[in-house]
Amino acid sequence: DKLYPRIQFSDVVLYRFFQSIGMGPAKTYDMCEIDIPNKYFFSFLRGHYDGDGTFYSYWDPRWKSSFMYYITFVSFSFDHLVWIQEVLGCLLKIKGSLHKSNKTVNHLRFAKKDSFKLLKKMYPTKNVICLSRKRLKIEKALGIMGQSLP
Repeated sequence: DKLYPRIQFSDVVLYRFFQSIGMGPAKTYDMCEIDIPNKYFFSFLRGHYDGDGTFYSYWDPRWKSSFMYYITFVSFSFDHLVWIQEVLGCLLKIKGSLHKSNKTVNHLRFAKKDSFKLLKKMYPTKNVICLSRKRLKIEKALGIMGQSLP
């Protein structure tokens, strides 16, 4: 048998707080929107990305000078990604593309221009708490484009 990590809260007040903002048992499949003030949304999204997101880049073979990059958020809950897409539409005027899967995870992906807008908000300063390996991957790709994070 395989071992899997698990977080268990024994603080009833904290547990009830999580329930009050939309997080609870079996959240993986049924999480929708989370009641987060806009001023904390990008910190939440950075954590979401660190746990359930990916960033990838490549030289597009169709055009020799075209370097592409994408940020993607992943969730079993399609409704949760729809909520993220709606909030980002309001806050940054970006839409992304939403891909629903019948059997596995769903994806919300943002291409180069919208990715850069989003990344600047997710990483507003050099010292924000994040997974350094993911930030370094982003910074390396942005450097190819002559772009950088704060």
